[in-house]
Amino acid sequence: MTVRARLDAILDRPATRHFITGVILFNAVILGLETSDAAMARAGGLIVLLDRICLGIFVIELGLKILARGPAFFRSGWNVFDFVIVGIALIPAGQGLSVLRAMRILRLFRVVSVAPTLRRVVEGFVSALPGMASVFLLMALIFYIAAVMATKLFGDRFPDWFGTIPESAYSLFQIMTLESWSMGIVRPVMEVYPYAWAFFVPFILMTTFAVVNLIVGLIVNSMQEAHAEETNAATADYRDEVLHRLDAIERILSEQRQKGS
Repeated sequence: MTVRARLDAILDRPATRHFITGVILFNAVILGLETSDAAMARAGGLIVLLDRICLGIFVIELGLKILARGPAFFRSGWNVFDFVIVGIALIPAGQGLSVLRAMRILRLFRVVSVAPTLRRVVEGFVSALPGMASVFLLMALIFYIAAVMATKLFGDRFPDWFGTIPESAYSLFQIMTLESWSMGIVRPVMEVYPYAWAFFVPFILMTTFAVVNLIVGLIVNSMQEAHAEETNAATADYRDEVLHRLDAIERILSEQRQKGS
């Protein structure tokens, strides 16, 4: 086994992944303490030092991965994600780049690339995006039609909520999320337009209970497919390993038989 292969094997060990996960979570706590004036007043120097140590560990880890895997490192989307996240933290945060200091908390997202279960969730979500595009288009059509209708029906008496199409769309979005939809919007409208429920109830049924659940179903289905592919890949790797060992055993037995004869 070459040095690169040994180094790659060490980086892929569960103990190494658990250590990096612990550093990520510890760094998240440190970055949270930096927002506390009291904590910075008491131990600001120590907090900054610990943050730099965590960043140094991330840089060393990525450097070792690049050394072990070479150009293949950048063929993995998760490796590129880690590289960008850590790279952002290395950019000096001057007056014009102060927002980069706030973006350092993005390092916490590295937990996703380290934990296989979280990676499966993200991969399932990404693979569901093509199917979700048609659902979002359907949602946009429903919202546009409903916004035009609400503006024409209720805009005269409730201009703050339904005076224009954008205002109607925002109010309908609030209704879809079921946030204060009844007492906050629908019941006041029904006091002026008693039959307004005939508009709002079908809208909620189509959006909140139908289209949104359809999106959830697409994501769950994609996650199950990603999990099945991962399981099949692991099974194929195990089968190949078993066949390789059987071939090695067969070669050894064959050599022993030849020596005995």
